[in-house]
Amino acid sequence: MKNFHAWLEALAQTAREEDVTRDPRWDMLVAGHLSPEDEAALRELAQHSPAAAAAYEAFRPASGAEIDEIVEHVLKKRASEAGELKQAREEPLRGESHDVTAYRNDLEPPPEHFHLIIAWSREEPHRVGEAALVDGRCVLGRGGPQPQDAAPRLTFHRQRPVGWAAMPLLEGPRISRLELELAPTPDGLLAVRSIGRCPLLINGAPATHGLVKAGDTLTLHNALVLFVVRRRWSLEVIQSLKEAPRFSFGDADAHGIVGESPAVWALRSALAFAAQSGNHVLVRGESGAGKELAARAIHALSRRRAGVFVARNAATFPEGLVDAELFGTARGYPNVGSPERPGLIGEADGGTLFLDEIGGLPPHLQADLLRVLDRDGEYQRLGESRVRRSDLRVIAATNRPVESLKHDFLARFMITVSVPGLPDRREDIPLLLRHLLAAAALESPELTERFFERRGDRLAEPRIAPALIEALLRHPYTHHLRELERLMWIALRSSHDNFLSLTPDLSALLRPDAGDVKTDPRVGPKTDPGKTIPPQPSDSGSLGRSEIEAALVAAQGSVTTAARLLGLKNRFALYRLMKRHGIAGPDEEANEG
Repeated sequence: MKNFHAWLEALAQTAREEDVTRDPRWDMLVAGHLSPEDEAALRELAQHSPAAAAAYEAFRPASGAEIDEIVEHVLKKRASEAGELKQAREEPLRGESHDVTAYRNDLEPPPEHFHLIIAWSREEPHRVGEAALVDGRCVLGRGGPQPQDAAPRLTFHRQRPVGWAAMPLLEGPRISRLELELAPTPDGLLAVRSIGRCPLLINGAPATHGLVKAGDTLTLHNALVLFVVRRRWSLEVIQSLKEAPRFSFGDADAHGIVGESPAVWALRSALAFAAQSGNHVLVRGESGAGKELAARAIHALSRRRAGVFVARNAATFPEGLVDAELFGTARGYPNVGSPERPGLIGEADGGTLFLDEIGGLPPHLQADLLRVLDRDGEYQRLGESRVRRSDLRVIAATNRPVESLKHDFLARFMITVSVPGLPDRREDIPLLLRHLLAAAALESPELTERFFERRGDRLAEPRIAPALIEALLRHPYTHHLRELERLMWIALRSSHDNFLSLTPDLSALLRPDAGDVKTDPRVGPKTDPGKTIPPQPSDSGSLGRSEIEAALVAAQGSVTTAARLLGLKNRFALYRLMKRHGIAGPDEEANEG
């Protein structure tokens, strides 16, 4: 291995001269997890930067043995490190490679930092799901660094277990070159201050500054919706992932699972491990979280993928016929002439049997399944003395506490996989909504024409109002994916224009879990709407009936103030929109000159 001291010295020199090490790919390089594409990008960077070239040449992606040597060296240095390297560790993102490497060896968990996740973007909708690390004072704005920047500029990345992919700078005419100042506070909150022309909304309420926590939303009016989370800056490497994911960022994977959050990548890791083990698996999760999808992924990833996948809800077994459903019946049983039935266990021979809601199975039937769950898979059909064997794997799912299962029955399930609900992966909600809309559009050409842009022969991103995304992000879900899909269909039915909107029908069902900005001490004082949201040219074609009605309500019927809230040039532009949507306006303002 090349001299590690030379690497550290070159890295510190790079940090002093060009701050290149704020790019997390340098840390991935140290950890040995750099993708070929990112390594090529760093090589190109090294051609234009002497300091970067020195750092790159000092150390290349390491082998497993070299990583162990690095870990040992870092642990010895950690207690006594001083000077430039200690300072580099204390600065944002600098010198944190030792934390990543140590975590790979389970020596200590890495800290969590604030991240901003793009949940909606008017100009760049394809960037939904990208994350920006906020671990110190920083600024957010359009384009590259500016001379007047008071702190480092936020950059967005696509975060995956195989590494980070740095993305282009934010674009869009509605975002100022300097828009927000952000800084974590000692008490674990994130201070936000608006310094640009685009109005800021915190949890849907106008504000000029405030203190936010994970789960809050920051909206740049009609331009960008950001979701605040706390997560590790690098995702844990999935040992069973032998190559980079082949599905595009934000899309569904080969098993239909959608999401880029740490919770979903942890689920993918657990599913891959369970599939490779060959043991029976218990899948836990709340109703609607996607337990059957997880079970199908385990089957598809396992050596049994060529076999059958037999699925049945245990709660739907007819009373008194559960044994017959599971084990099957011999010919002529229970009545003369009755046909032979293989039962679910016989049907699943060579494949996988998925039993949903296994907690609803009576205890005596759980006991009857014990021999089947053992290695030899023994069972008997009803009316038959012969012992049969079925080579099957059982995947059971339940939304009940594990205490509801017999202890000896539960003991047969060597592996448990927990499926996260939407509250554990809220940043995936915009991606899930996009996926559900695309699936609905395949079934309905009318929905395709109304809510999707077209780029040539293919569909582009769906047209979704930012207020809807913000409300869905903060809704306290109880039925998770199933509930999100139901809310989507309500929005599709009640939206009166070509944007999927936060309609009154939908608003009545959503219960945002956020404080009132007028009383919440974390948020700056709410000012008059006309002052908080100054006039800003807006694309009136994107404004739907529900947005216009909401603005009129917020403005207490004043068309002039509502036009200002919507970013229109004047009240006459709003009058034209009101006429188009059939919205009656107050007579007194219609006569204003």
